[in-house]
Amino acid sequence: MKILILDGNENQAVACARSLGRAGHAVSVGESTSWSKAGWSRWCSGTFVYPAPQVDAETFVACVAREAAREPGTLVLPMTESTTLPLSARRDRLDSAGARHVLPPHETVLRAFDKVETTRLAESLGIAVPRSHQVDDLGQARDVARTFTYPAVLKPRSSEQLTASGQMRATGAPVYARDEAEFVAAFENLALRSPSVIAQEFIAGGGSGWYALMRDGELRAEFAHRRIRDVRPTGSGSALRESVYPEPRLREAGLKVLTALRWHGVAMVEFRVRPDGSPVFLEVNGRFWNSLALAVYAGADFPALLAELAERGDVAPPPRYRAGVRCRWLLGDFRHLLEVMRGAPAGWPGAWPGRLSTLANFLLPVPGTYHDNFQLGDPLPELADWIDFFFRKLPRTLKKRTQPRDLEPSAHRRAAHP
Repeated sequence: MKILILDGNENQAVACARSLGRAGHAVSVGESTSWSKAGWSRWCSGTFVYPAPQVDAETFVACVAREAAREPGTLVLPMTESTTLPLSARRDRLDSAGARHVLPPHETVLRAFDKVETTRLAESLGIAVPRSHQVDDLGQARDVARTFTYPAVLKPRSSEQLTASGQMRATGAPVYARDEAEFVAAFENLALRSPSVIAQEFIAGGGSGWYALMRDGELRAEFAHRRIRDVRPTGSGSALRESVYPEPRLREAGLKVLTALRWHGVAMVEFRVRPDGSPVFLEVNGRFWNSLALAVYAGADFPALLAELAERGDVAPPPRYRAGVRCRWLLGDFRHLLEVMRGAPAGWPGAWPGRLSTLANFLLPVPGTYHDNFQLGDPLPELADWIDFFFRKLPRTLKKRTQPRDLEPSAHRRAAHP
């Protein structure tokens, strides 16, 4: 089967290219840049460039549909929200091109990516959730701030948003607050990039996830891992992790959420695990996850299973994967080191790793550890990862930090001060 893997500069795209190429599929990798790390894999048989969905989602979908139409039955696999959302909204274009996709109804996709909606769903299912408030304007933010229990974390309602002009917009990282003043300042920061904000109590503990392949709300495959180091110590994609068998309470909660959504395809349900071991629901990511390579190394080959589901309509239960397998994202671990050296962000209420111990852990990896992007027989994605970071991502980040802050008040602020 011909398969188009989008978002070729993502780690999960590399894992998909290798898995699907080994399974005998013809893999073509797409990105909005002239080259990508998944496109440099030996398992990639072709590449193509599409317009960035953040600039023009309509043209992006049209380009992907044209590429898929070259061979009827082509499977389209988006790796991020920025490509999943516009393709889901315009899936009729893919259908007209004779392409395959593995997605639930668009209303379900929107619900899954909406942190307010999924938090309400989890709570209705009897799953523990953080104390949460939806905040839509500055006046409401001030009211909530006066009575909130601190510390707090404020985050955009969804990680990516489709604007009225047809562009995809990333809404950025969460912001933390230890008191009323920091809460209001955090909201004003987020209101510049998101039309709606969710404020939640900070849950002490570690991040954990449950990963699944679902067929119309029924479980077909699952996976779990233990995070050892995150890219950002505040909580983010993992830089080093180890496969484990799912903790029963976490597994039960994740399955409840995806069953209630009648999810179809792959998804990750994210939790914060309290020191006593009890999971607290955070969000659903209805797509492949950044640490996908670990699942494949451990024997839970989600890309191959998803392709089988798309081609045959169902999959046989896979054999049990192996626990105790470690996998490291080398660049992500380097970024973790830089984050630790910079120190904790403003308002961060949790513990912060020590600089010397973090440096020692980075320089002395555990023997037998696999890598997200490096393989002896397929080394170029690792090289491309570092080139992409230093010559694309880092300059963009530095440019944003040196640009003056947008002084135009947001719609929220205008509404609060007519």
